[in-house]
Parts: sequence; C-alpha cells; structure tokens
Amino acid sequence: MHNTNLTLFAPSDTTNEKHAFRLTKRFFDVLVSASLLLLLSPLFMLIALLIKLENKGPVFYTSKRVGEGYHIFDFYKFRSMRTDADKMLEKMKQMNQYAQAEPANNTEIPHITWTSHQEGLVCDEGIIPDQEWLKMEQAEQKKAFVKFKNDPRITRVGQFIRNTSIDELPQLLNVLKGDMSLVGNRPLPLYEAAKLTSDRAVGRFLGPAGITGLWQVTERGGGKGDPDSRKQLDVYYAENCSLKLDLWILLRTPMAAFQQENV
Repeated sequence: MHNTNLTLFAPSDTTNEKHAFRLTKRFFDVLVSASLLLLLSPLFMLIALLIKLENKGPVFYTSKRVGEGYHIFDFYKFRSMRTDADKMLEKMKQMNQYAQAEPANNTEIPHITWTSHQEGLVCDEGIIPDQEWLKMEQAEQKKAFVKFKNDPRITRVGQFIRNTSIDELPQLLNVLKGDMSLVGNRPLPLYEAAKLTSDRAVGRFLGPAGITGLWQVTERGGGKGDPDSRKQLDVYYAENCSLKLDLWILLRTPMAAFQQENV
C-alpha cells in the first residue's frame, strides 16, 4: 500500500501502555505548544500588527472543525483574507474555477444523521440537532468550494503568511487547549467529516487531531492525490499511534513543509 514500512511503529495492544502514551503525549503537547507560543510571541505580535495595518478587522480566522470523537471546535488561523471577502465572493461567482468545472456537485450538501432517542449528530458535546448540523455544514461547504486564480480576496500579508505556513501557527492554541495534538490526523471541515460514513473511514476519528500527521509526511506534495489512500493513513494512525511513530512524524515534518503543494 505504501513505500514506508509503517508496521515497524505498531505498538503492543495493552491498555496500560495506551494510557501511558496518552499521558505522555498530552504532557509533550502542553510543554511544546506553551514554549513555542512564548518563543514566537514577538512574531505573533508582528503578524497581528501587519494584518491590522493592511486591512482592519480580526487578526484570527476561525472555522468549525471535527477532531477526535467527533469533537467540534473552533480552529484558529491568522486571517489572510480581506474582511469583505464574502461580499467580494458574490461579485466573483462567475470566476470560481470549481463552479466552472463541477457546477452540479456544488448544489448537493452531503450530511450524516445519527439517531439517539432524537434525530441529530452524536458527538463529544452530546447531540447536535440535525437542522443545526446542516446549517453549520452548509456554511462550511459554501466557503470550501471556491477557487480563484490570483484570488483578490487574499491580502499581501495573507499571501506571505500562507506561502510560509505562518498562518497555521495559531493552531498551537488549539493544541494547548486540548482540541488538537502536535501530531495526529488533520481535523476536517464539517462538510468533509460528514462524508465519512463507512465503519472503516469513521475509524480516523478514534485518533487525535493534529497539526502534522502521517499523511503530510508520507504523501503530501508527492503527486499522490488518492483520497482513499489518505483515509487509510488516517485510520492506520488512529489504530497505531505511539510515541515512536509521533517522533518519526515530527522529524520528517520540516522536510514535508518545504514541499510546494497547496492542500
């Protein structure tokens, strides 16, 4: 399936070892994220100032993401678009490359409904009523299926922080809060998480969400765009995450970050 022999990292299946790994992982996440936030605070303040100077508005952009156990949380990034991006989008509909390529697919909003005494999605927070979930999902999907060449909604500062991945640094706050880990499966937007309805695919949500992960260091930028392969890697990590595998992923992350691919 993959060139890398990942079976070398499979941990022994004992409850005590899994518990110890989880505690160690959380301790490492808190220590590293807190240290990096402190160390990078001057950079955070500089980026915040530049964002404000170019286009007044919030410094951070938040969106709903789905993590471990279907935990829905606010996912942080530095804002890279103008504050009037939504208004500009209405005037730019005819330029949307997704709309030109697949006009029929954008009208259908796939979603998942699970039942537990009442209709709704069962997740970490309890039961989200189906209608509320659908509204959240539609809002996320509307933002997702948009692609423009030389997108005028992106500011000059925004283009720089995207190209350098600086816009992703606020996710260290998510790690510190416990929404995410440094290493794990990428947290998914609501519309994308709702498509994973098979027993096998849902298994990815048994593992922690992370800033970097197995897919990023093994296939990102390598010309492999097979979504099934990505799902398999996510499920593999969820079932086999260990300290050894996390360290292996972290060591390979800097090299993967330099690969020039927008994903």
